[in-house]
Formats: sequence, C-alpha cells, structure tokens
Amino acid sequence: MPAGPNKTSGSILRQFIPILEWLPHYRKALLRGDVLAGLTVGVMLIPQGMAYGLLAGLDPIHGLYASILPLFLYAFFGTSRQLSVGPVALVSLLILAGVGQFAEPGTTLFFQLAVTTALIAGLIQVLLGSFRLGFLINFLSHPVIAGFTSAAAFIIGMSQLKNLLRINIGRSNYIHEIVADTAQHITEMHWPTLVIGVGGIAFMLILKRIKKSLPGALLAVILGTVIVFWWRLDLQGVETVGQVPKGLPAFQLPMFSGKIVLELLPLALTICLISFIESLAIAKTIEARHKNYRVIPNQELIALGITKIGGAFFQSYPTTGSFTRSAVNDDSGANTGVSSMISAVLVALTLLFLTPLFYYLPKAILASIIVVAVINLVDYKEAIHLWKTDRRDLLTMLVTFVATLTMGIQNGVFAGIILSLAIMVYRNSRPHIALLGKLPGSPHYRNIDRFNEAQPPEEVLIMRFDAQLYFGNATYFRETIEEMVEKAGAKLRLFILDASGTHDIDSSGVHVFHEVMDYLQQRGIAFYLAGAIGPVRDILFKNGLMDIIGERHQFLSVADAVEYFQKKAEAETMTSWTPKALQTNAKKPPE
Repeated sequence: MPAGPNKTSGSILRQFIPILEWLPHYRKALLRGDVLAGLTVGVMLIPQGMAYGLLAGLDPIHGLYASILPLFLYAFFGTSRQLSVGPVALVSLLILAGVGQFAEPGTTLFFQLAVTTALIAGLIQVLLGSFRLGFLINFLSHPVIAGFTSAAAFIIGMSQLKNLLRINIGRSNYIHEIVADTAQHITEMHWPTLVIGVGGIAFMLILKRIKKSLPGALLAVILGTVIVFWWRLDLQGVETVGQVPKGLPAFQLPMFSGKIVLELLPLALTICLISFIESLAIAKTIEARHKNYRVIPNQELIALGITKIGGAFFQSYPTTGSFTRSAVNDDSGANTGVSSMISAVLVALTLLFLTPLFYYLPKAILASIIVVAVINLVDYKEAIHLWKTDRRDLLTMLVTFVATLTMGIQNGVFAGIILSLAIMVYRNSRPHIALLGKLPGSPHYRNIDRFNEAQPPEEVLIMRFDAQLYFGNATYFRETIEEMVEKAGAKLRLFILDASGTHDIDSSGVHVFHEVMDYLQQRGIAFYLAGAIGPVRDILFKNGLMDIIGERHQFLSVADAVEYFQKKAEAETMTSWTPKALQTNAKKPPE
C-alpha cells in the first residue's frame, strides 16, 4: 500500500524541516504576536548587529548581513520557535581573536577568512547533528561554561575601551595586556568620545530599569547620531561609522582550500561548541515555558550549521542564538519562526533604504551597546550559589575563569573542556562507597555515616558500591575493600557486597572481582552478594563468577543475606554444643 511509505517520507521530511510541522497549522490569531515580536527584535538587532560586526573586526555592515539569511534559515530548520539567531558578542570576539592570527582586522583577507570560518563551523555542526553526536556537548560542565562566559564578558568589555576612550590599544584577548596597554595610553583619551560612550551605557541601563521592553540600543543610536550631527562632533575627533554600503549582501563564494581549513579548524571547532552550548541553553530555557513543541538537540545542531553555511555564501560571519534577543522575542509574544522572518525583513529594508542615516553614528555608541549586552554574561550568581553548595565546582569555575582571562578565549574553551573531562574521570574513579548498618526496629540497612543509629551486625562488613565497576575505578574498588577488611580485624567473618547501586561491570571489573574474592578466601572471610540487578548478574554469570560465589550466597537484599548468615551461625553453634548422640538429628543450616 502506498500510504505507508508516503506517510513515512513525509514524517522524515517534517523532522528535518520543522517548519513543515507548524506552518500548515498556522492561524491568523498567531500573526499579531509574531509581528510585534519580529519588529521589536528587529529594532534591537539593527544597532546590535552593527556593534557586533565592529567587535568582530569587520565593517559594521557585516553585522547586518549576518542578520538576514541566517534568521530565515533557522525559522525553517530550527526546532525552537522563539530562539533568535544572529551575531552575538562572544562569537564576534572569537572571530577577532582567531582570524586576527592570520590577517589584519578590517582587511579584505580578514573578512574572507571570517566568512570561511562560518562555512567550516557550519559543516562541522551539520555533520555532528547528522551522526546524532549532540550528546558530546554534555561533557562540558556548567561551572566550566559559567567560568568561561564570565571571563569572556570581561575581555569583551575591556576590548571596547579602544572605542569608548578613542585611544590606541593593541588588539589582544588577554586581559592583562589590555589593562597594561590602557594604562599606558590613558592620558590620550578623547573626552567627547568618553562622554558619548559612558552616556550611552548609562542611558541604556536607566531605560532597562524603567522598562525592559524599551529599545534602549536603538534609542541610544538615534540620540548619539543626532548629537554628533547637530554639533558636528565628527569634526572634533569623534569617530563615526561613516559611509555604509546600500543594498542586500551579494552572493559570494567563500575562500576554501586544504591549508585554510587546517588553519581555521581550531577556531571553527571552538565556535561550533560555543554556538551550540549557548543556543541550546537558551532554547531549552524558553521551551520550558511552552508545551506545544520540543527542542531536539541534534536537529538544533543541523539548523545552526545550515544558518552558518547559508550565511557564508552571502557575506555573513558565524551566527548563533542570542540570549537577550530570544528573551525579548519570547516576552513580546512570538509564537513561531515567522517572528524571525519579520526581523530579517526589517533589517533588509534598513539596508535598502536607511543606510545613509548611519553616517554620523558614533562608534562609541556601538561600543556602549556591546558593554551593556555583555554585563549579563558575568554569572556572579552562579559563583555565589556554588560557594554555598559545591566548593569543588566553584573551584572549577574559577580555574576556567582565570585560564580564559590569562590564556585567551580560544585556549580558555579548550582548557575548560580538558578540565571538565578530568573532573569527570576523577569523580568516576572514586565513586561513592557506603558502609551499611541496620536501623533499629527496621529491616532496612543504611549508610552508617548518615544514620547514626544504624549499627553493623557483629562479624559482618556490608559495603554498597554506588557506580559501575569498570577499568577507571576497579583498583579503587579493590583497595577500599582491602582497607575496610584490614580495619575490621580478625573478628570479621563475612563480607557482603550490596550491588544495588552498580549497573554495569566491564572486563577489568570482572578481573578485580576475582581478586577480591581470592583475597577474602585467603583470610577465611565468606563473601555474599546482595541486590545485584539483572544485567550485572548476566555479566557475572557469563564470566563464571556466579558459580564461584555459589547459589547459596546470592540474595535479593542485604537483610536476606544477614538473616541467612545469622541463622547459619546459630545452627552451627547449636550443632557444636549438641551431644554426639543428638548430632545426627540436628537440623541443617537454612539454605
């Protein structure tokens, strides 16, 4: 029957192009919210796009180019209906730092390499999403991300001192170099520029306090442009954007060769990771407020990759999801990706008809927009929370923060990844282990360190291992048991392993299991196994350990194991004191 295959192919198509899922059901009632949100975000995006283009070492116009096609593409392929993609501060600074190693910012070569980086990062994301590798991002811990983004916010903010003060500061993404260079040239600051820049920051922060929905960045752009034009401050040394090309971005093939790919690959990988982390975190946060769709991580990878690839052919540097614009998009009533399309149309109309108005726009205002935008990236609340709840994670956050400040943003990302993996390996190599005791008047056995009233049975040691037993913690497993047995002394007659918290055992774990049983046997200590789940029992059975343990020494619970041992001990005691004539009639120990 043809209906089945057609339905299947249609389902696959909707999965790959999510707009086909919601567009056929689009209702007129949704349009008002989408239009309002689209216009609001578009008004924010115009000044932000120009500011981030400047931050990336490009002409401000390229920030607007990055705000058209990527928005349309995400509306088609993204699974979040409120996420707003486009240029953002963090990725812009990564472009400046990474591409700046191979070309001077502002040059044609720099622009071409920035666009090629977008293409490479996009291809990587599409490949990762296609092979369902989105889970790899889970290996970058939240404290590492918080430390990295907080440090990046400081670097981004400090990098704008050049435009806020109009002083000659060398390009760097090392905080100490920026501070030293600023201190050296601080006497050269241009006071009118400083007043405009600081005034822009104060103006936007005040408007945000009055009402968050007010387009502070746009109003600052208008006010700053009017002030410079009215008093002709450009003739007094205030730097302006100048001539902005009119029209939409033209189709252009990115530079692409094996040598260029190898040079830009580390930067592209960094942007790929940061882009996905930032966008997925935003999308998941907004998804929690809506019940009519689900964010699919692997499809998000594909969508973000397609926005970069498509944008690269129309003079766009790498884009990603913006926290600020996405929050405004959601708060303004966005229901679907139509809102992003409307934002893109507004940017396109600006490029077609309004670019002459930006001639007198002071660069200090663009710098102030960037500073205000990155203030929220400093996650001091997370540091306070970790101080109260988990000092180890706080240390991780601080190490990443310092590493990013001193080693640079790109190296900070890789340092964070290595640190995350190292912490994961360390924690897995030393999992939680508990000594159990019986609660009075109860059949339950609990951790004696947490329950003071829990008492271990005489001559019995009960240990619970709360992790899989594998090569990474097998030695720790054996050494911990040996240490506990030595501490218990000669009175110990039975060791019970509560395996209820163990879900897997690899070959190294099996080998150590053998060693532990041999060690206990040599000391005349019996071994019982309690609470092992089915998959673990299967592994033990395949490796012959079930036969060695013995059917009589395997139990569903610790209580059953202890009861069996105690009854067996009582029976043995009774037999040893029974007169010889009665021993033949004595009951066997319970099995």
